[in-house]
Amino acid sequence: MKTIFTLLLGICTLAVTGQTLTANELLEKAIAYHDPNGKWETFQGLLNIELEMPDRPARVSQVLIDLPNEFFSVTVQGEDKTRRVVDKGACLFMLNGSKEVSEEDIKKHHGDCERSTMFKNYYTYLYGLPMKLKDPGTHIDPVVQKKTFKGKEYLVIRASYDQEVGSDIWQFYFNPETYAMEVYQFFKGPDETTGEYILLTDEMEIGGIKMPKDRAWYYNKDNGYLGTDKLVKG
Repeated sequence: MKTIFTLLLGICTLAVTGQTLTANELLEKAIAYHDPNGKWETFQGLLNIELEMPDRPARVSQVLIDLPNEFFSVTVQGEDKTRRVVDKGACLFMLNGSKEVSEEDIKKHHGDCERSTMFKNYYTYLYGLPMKLKDPGTHIDPVVQKKTFKGKEYLVIRASYDQEVGSDIWQFYFNPETYAMEVYQFFKGPDETTGEYILLTDEMEIGGIKMPKDRAWYYNKDNGYLGTDKLVKG
């Protein structure tokens, strides 16, 4: 994933040899926690997401994900109302309710198909975790690590991706008792001072899936706070 918020904590890594669980076993337990009835593959749901950033007004996005019908849309109300649709790979950009949008306005609002597809991939990836870790092109390190992060111990899965999927390296932190996903983190390659970490708090069940309600984003390099997005009731 290439364009998302960007951090490093001092993480105390405890090398674990002879870990009881393999990464695949841990992933299955995490999926059983978040998606106990296997709903993700047929997920159809509306997410209302409020984004809070320092020194900027809050913004609410309505995100519709319909996996069986390969349909995605995101609607954002700011000074203008924009709607991006990706329907079986075909893109539509609407401005203030109109499908007739000038090239100038498309450029101004970044309404091109590439950007809309990026939004689709971004939202379906992050809200589809940890299930999305089973997607083709994902390479899971078979060794589960134990790490202490923010004073709490976690079981950690490390993942990389085929180049066409993304060049970032991700780490996913799971509660060792419940297997709930509580933190994830990405690096822009081997330098772990790049990228961001995301703290997940509270949960909201949507379509039978336990999703993180609040996600707070920080830079790895200096713990600088970027913002928080929250699932809210529509």
